[in-house]
Amino acid sequence: MTQKELLYLEDAIGHESNIILICKEMINYLEDEELKTFIDEELTKHVTMKDELINMLEVKSNE
Repeated sequence: MTQKELLYLEDAIGHESNIILICKEMINYLEDEELKTFIDEELTKHVTMKDELINMLEVKSNE
């Protein structure tokens, strides 16, 4: 993995972490249950994406 690719993955993981934090904060402030459900679904998607990106780093570091 090149340094550029590694930096890209690190940035992407950071972005996903920020989105996760924002979704968690928003769920606490929202009153509309439909909107809360939507944000919770988005939260799940971004947690999954972050996990996949971290897994990519782990796989590449073991090669």
